Amino acid sequence: MKVCIVGSGGREHALAHVLARTADVVVTPGNSGMAAPIRVTAAPASEIEADLVVIGPEAPLVDGLADRLRADGRAVVGPGAEGALLEGSKAFMKEVLADAGVPTARFAAFTAAQGADAFAFLDSLPGPWVIKTDGLAAGKGVLVAQSIEEARADVEAKLSGAAFGDAGRRIVIEEGLAGEECSLLVLYDGTTAVPLLPAQDFKRIGDGDRGPNTGGMGAYAPMPHVPRARVDEVMATSVEPLLAALHRRGIDYRGVLYAGLMLGDEGSKVIEYNVRFGDPEAQVVLPLLASDAAELFMAVATGTLDRVPAPVFSGDAAVCVVMASPGYPEQPRTGGTIRGLNASGQSTVDVEGVTVFHAGTSRRDPAGPFCTAGGRVLAVTAVAPTLGGARANAYAALAPITWDGMLVRGDIAAGVAATDNQEELVP
Repeated sequence: MKVCIVGSGGREHALAHVLARTADVVVTPGNSGMAAPIRVTAAPASEIEADLVVIGPEAPLVDGLADRLRADGRAVVGPGAEGALLEGSKAFMKEVLADAGVPTARFAAFTAAQGADAFAFLDSLPGPWVIKTDGLAAGKGVLVAQSIEEARADVEAKLSGAAFGDAGRRIVIEEGLAGEECSLLVLYDGTTAVPLLPAQDFKRIGDGDRGPNTGGMGAYAPMPHVPRARVDEVMATSVEPLLAALHRRGIDYRGVLYAGLMLGDEGSKVIEYNVRFGDPEAQVVLPLLASDAAELFMAVATGTLDRVPAPVFSGDAAVCVVMASPGYPEQPRTGGTIRGLNASGQSTVDVEGVTVFHAGTSRRDPAGPFCTAGGRVLAVTAVAPTLGGARANAYAALAPITWDGMLVRGDIAAGVAATDNQEELVP
C-alpha cells in the first residue's frame, strides 16, 4: 500500500515512522529529518498517486482538503470542512457539545462588538478564567487566567485583534475546571468509533506548568490511572453523543477525533475537541501501536473499522520531550545550528527505543548540520517497559542535543515516572 501524509511536523514524522513499517510512505511537504524509507516531496497531495491520504494538521482540514480529495475519489483519513469546524471554531464546538448533552465547562461566546457582555460574564465566574480564540491559533490561543485583571486584559487583547488577529476577534470564555487532564484519540469511520491509548500532554512552556500555553512541550502514554473502564465511560458520555450529534447534522466524519478532557471525581468534562492526531500525543501513542497502522487507517477512510481487528498496543510506555526554539511560543527565533544529531537526524547517543521526531528543522546543505526552522524543533520519544524507564531514556538521548537558547522542560512525566506497575495500564 502507498500512503501519502500531508504535513511537516513531529506528528507527521511519527505517522510516517509507524506507517512505514508496512507501507510505502511519501510525505508532503515533510521536513529535513524524515529519512529513508520515508520519502519527501514538494508536490501537493492531489498530484501524488497513493492508495490512502492521511492529513496531519488542522489547517488544511478546516480549508476543505479532505473534501476536495474525496471528490476525486481518494481514500482519506480526515474530516471534511464541516466536521473540521469542531476545531476551526470553538464556539461551534461548544454549540455541538450543548446539542449533544456532553459535559463541559460553563461557557459563552463573544464577538468584538460584545466586549461589555464579555466582561460581565467574566465577573459572573468564580475563576480561574479560561479565554480562548474562536479560530485556529496553533494551540497557543488559550489563556488560563488566575486573576480577573489578567482575564480582562486578555479578553481586550484578543477581541481587538492585537493578540491573534482575526482568529481572536471572537472568543469563548469558560470557567476553569479542576482535575487531571487527559487526551483521548479516537478513530471514527462514520459509523464505528475506536479509542486509542489515553495520553497526557504538557502545555505550558516551563517546568511546574508555568508560563504561557504552547502547542505542547511533551507527553506520555498510557496514563496509569486511566483504566479501560474510565475510557469506556468517556466514550459513552463524551464521544458517542458528540458523534451522534454530528450525524444528526448530516456531517460524514471520517478520521481522528481528539478529546481533550478534564477527569474529576464526578466524571469527565470535555475541554475541547480537535479533529486530528494531537501533537505531541501522536509521538507517544503511535509508537506503541502493534497493529498494522496502514490497514487500520484504510479502514477509517473506507468505513470498514468493524471489519478489521481492534487496535493492539505493545504493552510498553512512551515519553516524549519536545525541544523548542528560544522565544517560543510568542516569537521563536530560528536559524540556530543544532548540535548532537547524526547524519540521519537522530541523537548521537544511541539509546534503545528512542526516536527523534523532527518538527521544525532544515538543512542549508543536504550533508550539512540541521538547523532550527520552527517554534517546536524536535520531539524525542522513548519507548520502554515502564514510564520511569521511558522518561530516563528520553532525557538521556536528548542530553547531547543543543542549540543556542534551546528550551526544554525537565519535568515531563516526572509525576508518574515512579509508577512502574503496568497492571492498570489500558491494554
